[in-house]
Formats: sequence, structure tokens, C-alpha cells
Amino acid sequence: MLALPVAAVALTALAGAPAQAATGYDRCHAGSYCMFSGLDGTGDMIEIKSDTPDLAALGMAGRAKSDWNRTASYIHLYSESGYGGCSAVTSPWGKGNFYTPFRDFFHSVRFDGANGPSCLTTFTGSPADSHG
Repeated sequence: MLALPVAAVALTALAGAPAQAATGYDRCHAGSYCMFSGLDGTGDMIEIKSDTPDLAALGMAGRAKSDWNRTASYIHLYSESGYGGCSAVTSPWGKGNFYTPFRDFFHSVRFDGANGPSCLTTFTGSPADSHG
């Protein structure tokens, strides 16, 4: 007979516990591309689901230090607004800190499509990977 009251008390205690807010990279939702103003998914975050010609409109132009691509798309990151300048790529499902030269560097984002001139010289001639 004691088991029933104990179980009821345990359920009441669990129901009253506040949910923990997501932190770091975990703030980025599935199906989105996210940029963070700090390393390792910290700081301010923006969540993008389509081409963004000017990150200034979202307060992230020249501020991102890390990202997480939670899409099946290749994300092309451009050094200038309007998809100008040079570019680097974050692969589908890619996550991490940008190479040091790419921190606080990007001003526009394009999903899939053509890549611009590479921001880094690669041995294979492929687009520069954004992560280090």
C-alpha cells in the first residue's frame, strides 16, 4: 500500500522540475543553418533557412566564429554582402569553429548553388572548408 503514495509523490516532483534551456550548439534546430558569435556555439546565434544576401540584417555580418549546418545543403559563406568576394563552404551536417582567418569574416550565406572564388588556396582546387 505504500508504493502508490510514493509513486504519486515522485511524479509530482518530476512534473514540477523546470525544463533546461538548450545551450551552445544545441540551440540550433534541425533543418536550419546556424551561426554563432562565439566559439563552440556560444554567444549570439542566428538561424537561417534560406539564402541570406546580407547578414547585417540579422546582426551577424562579420561576427560569426562558429556554425552548425543541420541541413543536407552545402552552405556557401561569402566575405562580402550580396554573395561577393571570396567564399568558403560548410558541408551538410558540418559543425565547428571557423578557421582563424574566417572568424568575424562572412557577410552573406547561400544554400547550395555555385561557389565563389575560394578564400583559401587548396591543393585539390575544391572550395575551401570553413572549419579548422
